[in-house]
Amino acid sequence: MAAILGLSAYYHDSAAALLDGGKIIAAAQEERFTRKKHDARFPRHALEYVLAEGGMALDDVDHIAFYDKPFLKFERLLETYVANAPRGFESFRMAMPVWIREKLFQKDLMLKELKEISPGFTGADKILFSEHHFSHAASAFYPSPFDEAVVLTLDGVGEWATTTVAIGRGQELEIVREIHFPHSLGLLYSAFTYYTGFRVNSGEYKVMGLAPYGVPRFKDLILDKLVDLKEDGSYRLDQSYFNYSTGLTMTNDRFAQLFGKPVRQPDTDLLEQFHMDIAASVQAVTEEIVLRMTRSLAREFDIPNLCMAGGVALNCVANGKVLRDGAFKDIWIQPAAGDAGGSLGAAYAAWHQELGNPREAVQNGSDAMRGSYLGPSYGQPEIEERLKKAGAKFETMSEDAAIEATADALADGKAVGWFNGRMEFGPRALGSRSILGDPRSDSMQKMLNLKVKFRESFRPFAPSVLRDDLSEWFDLDHDSPYMLLVDSVRENRRRAMTEDEEKLFGIDKLNIRRSDIPAVTHIDYSARIQTVHADTNPLYYKLITAFKERTGCPVVVNTSFNVRGEPIVCTPEDAFRCFMGTDIEWLTVGNAVLRKEDQDSSLAEDYKNKYELD
Repeated sequence: MAAILGLSAYYHDSAAALLDGGKIIAAAQEERFTRKKHDARFPRHALEYVLAEGGMALDDVDHIAFYDKPFLKFERLLETYVANAPRGFESFRMAMPVWIREKLFQKDLMLKELKEISPGFTGADKILFSEHHFSHAASAFYPSPFDEAVVLTLDGVGEWATTTVAIGRGQELEIVREIHFPHSLGLLYSAFTYYTGFRVNSGEYKVMGLAPYGVPRFKDLILDKLVDLKEDGSYRLDQSYFNYSTGLTMTNDRFAQLFGKPVRQPDTDLLEQFHMDIAASVQAVTEEIVLRMTRSLAREFDIPNLCMAGGVALNCVANGKVLRDGAFKDIWIQPAAGDAGGSLGAAYAAWHQELGNPREAVQNGSDAMRGSYLGPSYGQPEIEERLKKAGAKFETMSEDAAIEATADALADGKAVGWFNGRMEFGPRALGSRSILGDPRSDSMQKMLNLKVKFRESFRPFAPSVLRDDLSEWFDLDHDSPYMLLVDSVRENRRRAMTEDEEKLFGIDKLNIRRSDIPAVTHIDYSARIQTVHADTNPLYYKLITAFKERTGCPVVVNTSFNVRGEPIVCTPEDAFRCFMGTDIEWLTVGNAVLRKEDQDSSLAEDYKNKYELD
């Protein structure tokens, strides 16, 4: 047996993961512990957590695997600046001191950090480096339920690669095709994220959520002017419209002139129908590129299974279309598809590629992620001790009684904080650190967005549905435990819009009841679906079952337990603070239940302005 610690850091979403004997022991993002969204610093807290979960000290670890190769990344930066000189000097002047001081000597920097955790640590020879896209590909293939798969990685940029195709068979994984910087589907999407006034690396979800309110009237313009797209899905971007290679912004004036409006300023410029149409257009282009790519790969390699990772793999609308397209018989997407998941992929790469260990046979078609519940959990005595210290007033019940009482609260229309079991790894709350609501409510989506999450009213919420009931409510008939597939609400559950309602534009359609479960039905009748399984999250499964017994509805609204700009809660104290600072009315932490009216109102914080907006 060998223990391998995987790390990602120094760009965004730092994380740590631990494998022991090839099995995942734990994985977590640093942001959850530091409460700094997308924390890029060395993941000291996450590292200490995963080691504690494995009952190990740092010296017990056989190898430490880092998720990319900084020298290759530095080479790309230098070559890009030289190729574009003298343009980009200001960006070069700002970037180089940081690289020369820190990033170029990452091994020394990591050793310094590791010695602060374990002063006697002398394991410089234990540190291994994996290429960025190989880390992503390994994170997608090795824990997947497939013995053989095509592995597609799509993101902004790693060292040089922005898009890669790998073939996985057993323990073997080989990258066979690459598209290189500056041509990047991830950076194309981020450019439109910037142009529509959202923050790059966190606002891409908003563009995807805004797209159904618009019409993709700029799709042909994008494909004519910005993207040279081939039949097999390969592409090149016309760099004369972009500024990300050497500048301090994503797009330039020529980009703005092409579409006829300047970059939206989020603090002063309202979202208009134009921005919704822009979002719809880049989403349509993304789907076109991904579908051309997957169809071509399925024909070329004749392998029935597809794995996906990289930030673009979090585009669950595109993922749903790939599944429905049917070029691949089955697909599996790494739930921590972004850079955080690179920590896990680097550990897997070391275990299978560097050390040559065989891959265990897949059992019953299930993956190795254990529902992605890989973070910290808290026993009932510790929960109660922490809540008491925080000043919380709570009632401790039996497990069954707590579930029944919480189901009653949901059925009564309350916004419910739900904190149980191990924290999720990846950007989605999957029923361990979640805010829940009744999907049948006409007002739940608006209330959760404006009074609980403090975020834009247009943003959709996901349904968590019992797997056994999935096909009665949605068109999807495929496991979706990680909330990474979008499909439609079934026809018989929809409500047709009236003639007057059909004439409405954009966000004016937001408050129109569109189905039996309006709180989770987007304006195009789609939903970002999470299937809930008794074997991976039995308590969440029991809760939704209890809600179904009361209402006949096996679906609940599930959104992450945080406010806009805040990382998902990690500890009972985090949950209590968020509960007190928002309009959440009920909180269940383990077997402790908290009612808002019982609490000391002086403990409420101004949560609306506590975190920097994302």
